[in-house]
Amino acid sequence: MSGPVHYEVYIRKTAPAPWSLLMATEDRKTAIETAEDLLKDDRAAAVRVTKETLDPDTMAFSSLTVLTRGAPEVRRKRLVEDADAGPACNGPQDLYAPHARELLGRVMEDWLSRHGVTAFELLHRPDLAERLEASGVELQHAIQKMAVPESQATGQTVHDLMRHYQRLADQTIERVILAGRRGLFADLSQRSIADVAHKLSGQSERAFAMGGAVCGALIEARGARPRLDRLMDLAEGAPAQGAPRALVMVPIEQMLCEMLAQRTVLAEILGPALDQGASLAAVVRMAAPREVEALVKFDPKLDLLIPPVDGPAARLGARLAAGEFPLLAASLARMVLRELMSPRRLRPSDAPGEIDILRALATALTAAAGRLLTLDEVQNAFVERSKTLVTAEFVAAYVKICGTVLCEAEMLTRLCENVTGAANKRSAARWLSACVASLRFETEMRQATGTAAQKLGVLAALQKSVRAANLSEHDEAAICDVVGTVGGAVETEARLIVQIARAPAPPAQKLHVLLRIAAGETAPLGPAADHAKAAAVKLLRAPQARAALAADPETLVPLRPLLRAAGLAAA
Repeated sequence: MSGPVHYEVYIRKTAPAPWSLLMATEDRKTAIETAEDLLKDDRAAAVRVTKETLDPDTMAFSSLTVLTRGAPEVRRKRLVEDADAGPACNGPQDLYAPHARELLGRVMEDWLSRHGVTAFELLHRPDLAERLEASGVELQHAIQKMAVPESQATGQTVHDLMRHYQRLADQTIERVILAGRRGLFADLSQRSIADVAHKLSGQSERAFAMGGAVCGALIEARGARPRLDRLMDLAEGAPAQGAPRALVMVPIEQMLCEMLAQRTVLAEILGPALDQGASLAAVVRMAAPREVEALVKFDPKLDLLIPPVDGPAARLGARLAAGEFPLLAASLARMVLRELMSPRRLRPSDAPGEIDILRALATALTAAAGRLLTLDEVQNAFVERSKTLVTAEFVAAYVKICGTVLCEAEMLTRLCENVTGAANKRSAARWLSACVASLRFETEMRQATGTAAQKLGVLAALQKSVRAANLSEHDEAAICDVVGTVGGAVETEARLIVQIARAPAPPAQKLHVLLRIAAGETAPLGPAADHAKAAAVKLLRAPQARAALAADPETLVPLRPLLRAAGLAAA
């Protein structure tokens, strides 16, 4: 048996806002009319009327929705359970974790960039802590940028999170300043870093103290290259092995990861004149110097594409080659992959040069696969990059330098060869197919200056390049057929095969020329090759030719490979 019934009206003032109770009434009509008037007068984004029935046995209301109008409800999944809700960082020590430093670097990017430091230095240098504390507004802004996204993700109030992070920032700043006053951070200009590492071994705050000592050694170093040079000096002075060495190398590696993650710092270290593609190539050379040097010895052209690294970058590269700083090497490799997978052009003003630098990067990263990255990761990155190479914008810039349609066809064939991924290969093949199938291509080839033999030789080279581009069987056959048809038209106009067959030359010489055409060496496979094959067969059957060849069998020896290639002899 049901108990008393009443109706409740709920509203949402904005689409993402939660439902709030506006009124309750026992009159169904009044509840519905009120809800509709609210929506009509734009006093609510959505309205809902529910029927509430009291169960006399359990004294609990059962709810039934009678009306829902307005903007659909935005359902948000709560990412953090109530039992686990709480700020991501609860103490000063939590701010020293890698993910916390990364977040700190993002929210304070402008402040850190102006002072030329990293988040790791901010957490270990008393002078920077005092500057940040004095800035006031920038610290509050950074706290707000951390609190708002966390509030949206966890459901906690922004106010509570900001109060918490303000207390946490005050505690961290006080800790760093107090450590500096107590002399916890050793002065490495007065003592060797190895002595400091041995003394700190076994102490509870050894990592914090060593981090402060390393950061303090960089105070006088201005600019990315001097700072990197100073870090390499510290690495050279580290203990030879054991925990003391790790105590020195870990903070150095952490600082290097944060420094080289900044694009401006990387450009200063490698050279500000380098474009994006050359910069990535220099990073690969620094992270994998042995592999790149081996490739340069095999192909000296790579030395022109991959810029050399010198100074502190070369010192760092030597340590990476020796297996030190593995996290940094992985970080640099991931950065290269991210840039390759982004839509950013590597050489905005030089589309053909972008193909060249991509080939160099692909060769270098493939050689380093297994140590820095997996082969699948490298391949996936270049598949993503290839998507940008088959867009209309890039193709237009790529063939812009071409003055003839033949040049465009040759450039597009090179594009087909250098893109990777089945879909990208198909897209590149469509560009090439449209080029060679155009009336302009056939007209220019038939009217171009030069002999018919020269034109056929150019078309044969183009056809071979298409076959070497590793396109799908369907695309390759379609493009090669078109090129062969154009070659047939050129040969028919010039009556080249007829002239060769009637030429007053020895049968062996004429046969050699015809077989080269039939085999696709000096003319594209297609009608021209078929005509040459038929003429060669006719020549072989002629009594005079057979007699001449029988009188001098040695003349057939160099013709046998051509006979097999033309399909006139068994393999």
